[in-house]
Amino acid sequence: MVPAMSRKNRVWSRREIEGLIADGRKIIILGDQVLKVDTWIPYHPGGNKSILHMVGRDATDEITALHSKEAQAHMQKYVIGTINGRWENFLPPIQGGIFRPLASKGVDDETLDAEEDISSSGKSTPPSPVFDPVEKGDGVRRRRTGTETPISRASSVYSSELELAPFGSAEASIAHAISSDLSKYPRLDQKSQDEVVTKYRQLDAKLQSEGLYDCPYSSYAVEFIRYSVLCVLFLTSLHYSYYALSGLFLGLLWHLLAFTVHDAGHLSITHGFHTDSCIGIFVADFLGGLSVGWWKRNHNVHHIATNSPEHDPDIQHMPFFAISSRFFTSLRSTYYDRDMNLDAAARFFIKYQHYLYYPILLFGRFNLYRLAWSYLLDPAQAPRKGSAWWHRYLEMAGQVFFWYWYGYRTLYLSIPTWSSRITFLLISHMVTAPLHVQLTLSHFAMSSADVGVHESFAQKMVRTTMDVDCPSWLDFIHGGLNFQVVHHLFPRLPRHNLRRAQPYVKEFCQDVGMPYVIFGFTRGNKEVISRLGEVAEQLRVLEECRKVAARDLVEGRHGH
Repeated sequence: MVPAMSRKNRVWSRREIEGLIADGRKIIILGDQVLKVDTWIPYHPGGNKSILHMVGRDATDEITALHSKEAQAHMQKYVIGTINGRWENFLPPIQGGIFRPLASKGVDDETLDAEEDISSSGKSTPPSPVFDPVEKGDGVRRRRTGTETPISRASSVYSSELELAPFGSAEASIAHAISSDLSKYPRLDQKSQDEVVTKYRQLDAKLQSEGLYDCPYSSYAVEFIRYSVLCVLFLTSLHYSYYALSGLFLGLLWHLLAFTVHDAGHLSITHGFHTDSCIGIFVADFLGGLSVGWWKRNHNVHHIATNSPEHDPDIQHMPFFAISSRFFTSLRSTYYDRDMNLDAAARFFIKYQHYLYYPILLFGRFNLYRLAWSYLLDPAQAPRKGSAWWHRYLEMAGQVFFWYWYGYRTLYLSIPTWSSRITFLLISHMVTAPLHVQLTLSHFAMSSADVGVHESFAQKMVRTTMDVDCPSWLDFIHGGLNFQVVHHLFPRLPRHNLRRAQPYVKEFCQDVGMPYVIFGFTRGNKEVISRLGEVAEQLRVLEECRKVAARDLVEGRHGH
């Protein structure tokens, strides 16, 4: 038997790792270490999908951003060796990557070396349609002069995907969107991306040294006062039969509590896994009827595959919304394992999505109930083993408690008539709609182009995310979600410290030549509605073209 130490010291070639992945192994690169995480997948509290999106990739920044020091130390159990030099990412199998099995065991070293040379050229990773031409430039892309405002730069960034009409094919449209994005961000060559990664890690170290990872618990004392006031107003109004007003206060309470769930899900309150998980379960399940376990599984993928139409569940809202014409091809969701069909219902909703955006979001909370129960009733989604196995059962107890106090004690027993019950139900749920607006605001208007596996984590987060500008005294209404660029770069940063971190992030973006996108709340909403309207118009044009083509075909046949 080979000693554990010697196994961890083994140096793996890129070709050997490709062969392992071809055999179904889940191999991830962390620093210069090779991790085989097959046995960890059933234990992972964040679900299996986030792990699968990292197979064959250097996941150092993703792991560091989303995991505590304790979790990272635990990962040392899965180290099987090291690599030499800089790792060149494969496209993960879940994203369509194709891997070649190793040759027979008797393969000679010369053949293996030859295959290593072939593999290093990235043949297992389908190239971006514009990546190779961009790579042929003269080193690091020249930085901006600073004469262009962030907003004007941003407009051209997220409008790039919308200028699709002149192109004759989906491939040309996608290539144009990617090319437009790459012209405004650092190049994807090794030198440029290494500079982004190095300075991103330096910024993370600086934020730690400044104490910005330390949770300001006094801020939660203020939050607790807000929660208490709204709870008292809810119960008092209910007691005196002001049902509409009572529903309003309860909805506002749920709105604010959701931000604490978000904090707990990212372990940014106490930084303790079980403590923050229990806080999240108590608030989400017992008080709100939602599932923090579902949220973690969904949200971790969102933080890794941000704004990817095929992979990010946070932008997969078919048949109601499509933020890119790529959804017109009935893409397959790797998260839900199903096709997002452009059927008759989708065609209707998407053509009017810019008008239906706010009305549909009024009912967003009802969908969260459905997602919560679909997660809790499916043992395959929740962790079945390990220290978090019992979280699912605690969440189920929370769901029972919620529907007891809200559905039975409040809605049924405390409100005498069905008309008042329906009024209370709708108001308490619809008043949480601004939360759903906030969740979509920072991504719907941003790029959803896939520029390939060579893009660094930091650059992808900045390219696909925007901040919302508001006075500091309104931060509690946005719950930290107005600092989405900062949050996506540093997800475990406590939300009450995000404003303090924002100047550092702006300086980082300027230093590496990335546009830092920030809008006011009103302007941000206009940009989202504009994006939805332009995609709706693309669908109308597409359908008109199909009708004309069909008519020409029929007339041509008659002509014969």
